Amino acid sequence: MAGADDPDTIVELFAVFGRVSIRRMFSGAGIFADGLMIGLISRGVIYLKADTVTIPAFEHEGLDPFTYQTKNGQRSLMSYWRMPERLYDEPDELAQWAKSALEAARRSAPRKSARVKSASGKSASGRAPTASKRKQRRPKRS
Repeated sequence: MAGADDPDTIVELFAVFGRVSIRRMFSGAGIFADGLMIGLISRGVIYLKADTVTIPAFEHEGLDPFTYQTKNGQRSLMSYWRMPERLYDEPDELAQWAKSALEAARRSAPRKSARVKSASGKSASGRAPTASKRKQRRPKRS
């Protein structure tokens, strides 16, 4: 697809879906929404984030996962699949596929630990750390 390497073209292409940003990486670029990578661009081709929930839709379309060459041969990255060509001309349908890609990215995003402390020093569970876990302070020397 001509222009698929141009960040402005990609942003315009995804306009019906919502705001996306493009970040250069390696020999291509990542497509980000809500701080999550929902797609990648390589050699002028867009690949969308996929997981076990969404991969069947790509397979039904006869599409392939992202592949790249290594010195040991070709590798596939099963978490990104080629976007159907028709979506370049179907912004409403592209928005649905992009929404599914964002949902896949959310499902695969690392969960925040429940042990993260708030500003009050309490963990996310609302409990203060036990005495054995509190940092022991040494008295100041005069």
